[in-house]
Amino acid sequence: MKILITGATGLVGSKLTKLLLTSGHRVHFLTTSHKKKNTLGAAKGFLWNPSKQEIDPKCWEGVSVLIHLAGTSISIPWTASNKKRILNSRVDSSDLLVKSLTENGIQLDTVVCASAIGYYPSSNEINFKEEATKGEGFLAAVVTAWEAATEKLNTVASSVVKLRIGLVLAKEGGVLPTLLLPVRLGAGSAFGSGTQGQSWIHIDDLTRLFQWACTATQSNIYNAVAPNPVSQNELIRTLGKVYRRPIFLPNIPAFFMRLLLGERSALVLNSQYVSSDKVQKAGFIFQHEGLEAALRQLLDRKG
Repeated sequence: MKILITGATGLVGSKLTKLLLTSGHRVHFLTTSHKKKNTLGAAKGFLWNPSKQEIDPKCWEGVSVLIHLAGTSISIPWTASNKKRILNSRVDSSDLLVKSLTENGIQLDTVVCASAIGYYPSSNEINFKEEATKGEGFLAAVVTAWEAATEKLNTVASSVVKLRIGLVLAKEGGVLPTLLLPVRLGAGSAFGSGTQGQSWIHIDDLTRLFQWACTATQSNIYNAVAPNPVSQNELIRTLGKVYRRPIFLPNIPAFFMRLLLGERSALVLNSQYVSSDKVQKAGFIFQHEGLEAALRQLLDRKG
């Protein structure tokens, strides 16, 4: 099949593009940069500008599946302007895709959209399933608006699958290198109580999950998390074990993180234990179910 990807040059998108190409699929991707049009091997790049609602209609030629990953990172400071940028990057891009498909009279087979477990409330007690009610705060508001925007893609596709992604573990980038650095220096520590849930997923399983969802014949929402979420204390302790570094420092107090990061402290203090039952029952098989084994594979550390 021929697949169009947005956000293809990011951490997940670049790995996913490589997987799809090696699996025999043809790939188109959208980019805002002329310089990146020919940076993903055999994948063919096309220009778009969601903020100006501009897109090259040639990107759709022969395409039957869309994978929509585009969105500004939520890790940037949450200033008023950046909050608007984070939200608009998701809503505007989705609106542009719907507009372009409609204007060109194109009906896709499947659309697979990225979403996030930030949709759920913060809780140490609940194991969240897809039907749970949404949480409060900026993260939940962004995900709610994001999913509402991608819901419109149902008008131009036979099925739309939304994947609520957890903490992505990858050697090449994302949160893992940031967490690993202090651990390797013997200064690893969790934040706040450390009991907050960390629902994680190995990047290889995530890219396989996106590929798996490309053949969906019905619209659905799935949690894109491994079967065994852990507490933040356990995450840091496991990193220490994998690198044979002691974890002895006290946790960094929550009030300090709120003072340092303000509202953005939710990224390290919120707790979401999230269930993978639904996607497993639908037939997806995880290759990396346990945290320690996943970290050892990613970091090439033998037991």
